Amino acid sequence: MNNLRLCIPCHFGLEKTLKFEIERIGGENLTVTDGKVTFSGDYNTVAKANLWVSTGERVLIELASFNARSFEELFQGVMNIPLEDFIGKYDAFPVKGYSLDSQLHSVPDCQKIIKKACVKRLEKVYGISYFEETGAKHQLQFSLMKDVFTLYLDTTGEGLHKRGYRRNSNAAPIKETLAAGIIDLGRVRSDSIVCDPMCGSGTFLIESAYKALKVAPGIRRNFAAQKWEQIPEKVWQNARSEAMDMIDKQGSFKAFGFDIDDIAVELTRDNAKKAGVGSKLTVKQQDIRKFVQPDQCITFCNPPYGERLLEIRDAEELYKRLGERLQPSRERPCYIISPHEEFEKFFGKKADKKRKLYNGMIKCDLYMYFK
Repeated sequence: MNNLRLCIPCHFGLEKTLKFEIERIGGENLTVTDGKVTFSGDYNTVAKANLWVSTGERVLIELASFNARSFEELFQGVMNIPLEDFIGKYDAFPVKGYSLDSQLHSVPDCQKIIKKACVKRLEKVYGISYFEETGAKHQLQFSLMKDVFTLYLDTTGEGLHKRGYRRNSNAAPIKETLAAGIIDLGRVRSDSIVCDPMCGSGTFLIESAYKALKVAPGIRRNFAAQKWEQIPEKVWQNARSEAMDMIDKQGSFKAFGFDIDDIAVELTRDNAKKAGVGSKLTVKQQDIRKFVQPDQCITFCNPPYGERLLEIRDAEELYKRLGERLQPSRERPCYIISPHEEFEKFFGKKADKKRKLYNGMIKCDLYMYFK
């Protein structure tokens, strides 16, 4: 298909970063709204977006959007969607979604109506009354926002944050897509030096290496739409071949990771090896009190934070130590994400700029020091 309307949801606060990524892969007619970017493209764009987008959550094909204030409006609207363009007679087409501020507020009831309408539509097209659904999975995903219904088809499968390298993680990992967005804000380049004094499972370091070496973040995994008969296999082969050719193996990028926990150190090394960037990382066990920030280095950090009073006090003490060891400047910029509203007070330095972000469901600020 040469004229698809596509949608990629993202963390709140990363919309502009995602917009630039979509423009780089050839997306057109972009519309940026809270938590998502919609754009036009074709099947080649679908493949490139799944492989290259580092800050988005999944690549969706928008099938239709209309007002639905009653189940009859919902049923008739779905019946008019040319689902046969994407769903074959043997394909599976489960339905999931959500409803907010809408008259049709029962999600299970909406799922049943949508599924029934899909079946009725496809019965007429294929002339059959029973669907085995033993073929490739075509996940239908709907949203009902203030009585506006939108139906999507998910081309990704497991979320884009599942790069394929982090099979194990520590207790509080930062999501890969969020880390990639922060790294983009930090302007990591092919010759950058990056460090993380509390590296955990190594996400900041590995995502930085991907950015610097021009590694497509989805290069080590597969996607739901690869199994669809509707998209030629050549589309995926060409996109992967192009991505492999883009990798910059000559970049002088280096990354240094430190953590007080020896298990975290081994975890980072293991994940970096799985990601194919182990040779670019130097990781060792070290207390934050001994950390010395390298010259000409960009520091990224997701320091621990507590939920109980004692844990919060421990976190605040840690912020003080971090502030003692980090001396941000133009040559040594720092990007630190934290949900603590008084982080700057304990860190001892006022950020040059702050940006509101969400780490999962936790409201955070990204404290940026670059002057």
